[in-house]
Amino acid sequence: MDTLIQQLINGVMLGSIYALIALGYTMVYGILRIINFAHGDILMVGALTTLSALNVLNSHFPAMPQLFQLGFALVIAMAVCALLAMAVERFAYRRLRNAPRLAPLISGIGVSVLLQTVAMIIWSRNPLMFPQILPMDPITVTAGSEAHPPAIITVTGIVTVVLALVVMVGLWLLVEYTRLGRGMRAVAENPRVATLMGVNPNAIITLTFAIGGVFAALAGVMMASNYGNASFSMGFLPGIKAFTAAVLGGIGNIRGAMIGGILLGIIESLGAGYLGELTNGVFGSNYQDVFAFMVLILVLVFRPAGLLGERVAHRA
Repeated sequence: MDTLIQQLINGVMLGSIYALIALGYTMVYGILRIINFAHGDILMVGALTTLSALNVLNSHFPAMPQLFQLGFALVIAMAVCALLAMAVERFAYRRLRNAPRLAPLISGIGVSVLLQTVAMIIWSRNPLMFPQILPMDPITVTAGSEAHPPAIITVTGIVTVVLALVVMVGLWLLVEYTRLGRGMRAVAENPRVATLMGVNPNAIITLTFAIGGVFAALAGVMMASNYGNASFSMGFLPGIKAFTAAVLGGIGNIRGAMIGGILLGIIESLGAGYLGELTNGVFGSNYQDVFAFMVLILVLVFRPAGLLGERVAHRA
């Protein structure tokens, strides 16, 4: 039971990060019907930008509390990622909106490779240590026993989950109850009719990419804080997994992205925790990435619309 609780805690924490990334995929798909495969690498830029900003602040303002440094660096990273996402939309996707579906897909993959290469040139190919600003001391959740250690969680993990949930709920309220959200839903349903109603589709799409970039930066900092490092390739695999989470929940559906991310994180953590026992040690936790792609295949085969799949007109 202690192992199960520990894996559930790990799964919720990991799933919160996947859900934040998946929101970027699902918002763009709901409006443009394209998959932005460069989204995961914007996450990487956010983490590395935060790291660079922390180093600069620590050098020039050593007396500033570390939490203030992290907050200021995170704001800088969010702004950089929002501008980067807007640039990706402007130069990689805008002219391809009416092109065949394969064209924006190839364009997104090309931008992904470009961002990784530029990041490797700027920050080097080696993983960089990310400072542990929040306490990493374990907090005991269960009593445990001699045979099984107790389930634990860290302050960083708690902050990750709470912050992700607050942001996701805030986005849902934004889409459902604000003028910008109504504009998103209108453009998702019919951009031409939305134009006649006074909505600027280009502005809505640009803002959608910017919001996705902000979420990607936040997810990147969460990942780097929990794992203690950041690198030029850190966003590729989580980006693919977040796409799987979006498909699982129903791509184009915001609540589906949240639920899909949490479910995928739990499935991956439970698989990593019990795979060795189920296979008598033949496979270990290093095969946990297989579960994300197994889920993707099963969803595409048996329920392509996802758990909360619905008509595009209701998507944002």
